[in-house]
Amino acid sequence: MELKFIADVMVGKLARWLRVLGFDTAYSNTHNDDEIVRIADAEHRVILTRDRGLAARRDVVSCILIESGDYPEQIRQVLRAFGLDLEASKVLCRCIECNVPLVNVDKESVLGRVPPYVYSVQEHFATCPSCRRVYWHGTHVEEMIRRITGI
Repeated sequence: MELKFIADVMVGKLARWLRVLGFDTAYSNTHNDDEIVRIADAEHRVILTRDRGLAARRDVVSCILIESGDYPEQIRQVLRAFGLDLEASKVLCRCIECNVPLVNVDKESVLGRVPPYVYSVQEHFATCPSCRRVYWHGTHVEEMIRRITGI
């Protein structure tokens, strides 16, 4: 069974970075604590929070109280807590916005949906089937990988 997370509003940046790393991480800044607990229970997700009250609730099945306000340290805490390794094949395989797995697409299918320069220099693209956002490995990806390596 794949490990899945749900993050509360206090750890939104952590949620985005876990998605970058390929981990299924539900997040919405509109969910209240009751909704987070309900979703976590229904979808077998581990709650990630800095809220001591939420972490201490009796109806919470699985939760990690995130100790640091520093997102790289938050990522380290989550990885250590579950003995997770970073797999290069999983990095950037989920939509950072929707959490949906990305689908590789033909270059021609993104013509007009990406800047002309990007289209001329990139060969590989992926899209989110939910929000239709287009992804490619540009210089921003190099920066993300450098940050991830530092973690």
